[in-house]
Amino acid sequence: MKNIFVINGGQVFGHSGGRFNKTLLDATVNYFENNAGFEVRHTDINKPYDAKQEVENYKWADVIIYHTPVWWFSLPHGFKQYIDVVFTEGHQNGIYKSDGRSAANPTVNYGTGGMLHGKQYLLTTSWNAPKEAFTLPGEFFNERSVDEGVLFGFHRMNAFTGMKPLESIHFHDVEKNADIIKDLDRYRQHLDKLFINNNTQHEHLLNRTA
Repeated sequence: MKNIFVINGGQVFGHSGGRFNKTLLDATVNYFENNAGFEVRHTDINKPYDAKQEVENYKWADVIIYHTPVWWFSLPHGFKQYIDVVFTEGHQNGIYKSDGRSAANPTVNYGTGGMLHGKQYLLTTSWNAPKEAFTLPGEFFNERSVDEGVLFGFHRMNAFTGMKPLESIHFHDVEKNADIIKDLDRYRQHLDKLFINNNTQHEHLLNRTA
């Protein structure tokens, strides 16, 4: 049994109704509830949450799945607040114990004090920007990918806790040229690749070596 904790960071604010990321949340929960071998919990940052329970969700999970739009090249402020509140609650209580350094040698081992080792996370993001803005020479993001560019800090944040990344998936041009059916199909195929096909290959390997 694998425990999956899903977080919808798609904040409802201004002209953003958060519908796309809420759709991803619902699709994710439905996917794992309808596949054997998984337990799933979920949080929507637009609804009240208890920081202590959120820490317990992180500790319980084998995989954390984050859904977030990108606003002004960062997380929505409500999602950032969630991270600040929950990770602070998790200090020396399951998420991280320290920054990893020692007083005897304060210049090394920064970022090694996480307490979520052995866990993984999956990041999905949604953008107004088309994917070509990240890949074409001369375009806005200077040929830097989402993960190596704008969301680099988000990935280091998770590394700080000890978690390892699964392959991210990003949805582009969703404000002006959305194709929700195509995006959801691509997302389900991505989940199959990460959670179903990999498990099947692992089981075949175990059977061959048993």
